[in-house]
Amino acid sequence: MENLLFHEIHQKSRLAIKEVNEVLKEYELYSAQWSILFCLKQFGPMTQKEIWQYLNVEAPTVTRTLSKLEESGWAERNEGADKRQRIVCLTAKAESRVAEIEERVTMLEDGMLSGLSQNEKQQLMGLLKKIQSAARTEKDVKND
Repeated sequence: MENLLFHEIHQKSRLAIKEVNEVLKEYELYSAQWSILFCLKQFGPMTQKEIWQYLNVEAPTVTRTLSKLEESGWAERNEGADKRQRIVCLTAKAESRVAEIEERVTMLEDGMLSGLSQNEKQQLMGLLKKIQSAARTEKDVKND
């Protein structure tokens, strides 16, 4: 059953990414870029390290994605207290458009989850968070 479970999660994840990329196309963004913008909207300015750790993505991947977001005017990196540290924040362009994008993504999400009751949606979110916690715990144990 586990092989089927992870296969199903993978397939639904791919479907969700494909669908969100369709929504984001209008804004000339991709799901990886949206993940960073959403993260900055939720938590405010963050270091690059905080972003890649939160998103569970390799540092070079975040650096490349941030470069594209900077080029297109969605994010900017500023020097932190430590000159090696880069603080990432949303630009004025992003601040003015992120709520609109979030609304569109939420509509997509609502459509994808429309077959679930409110209780099932809450249960799904709780289960997904448990899986993530278990994965992090296992990783932390291996790194000790």
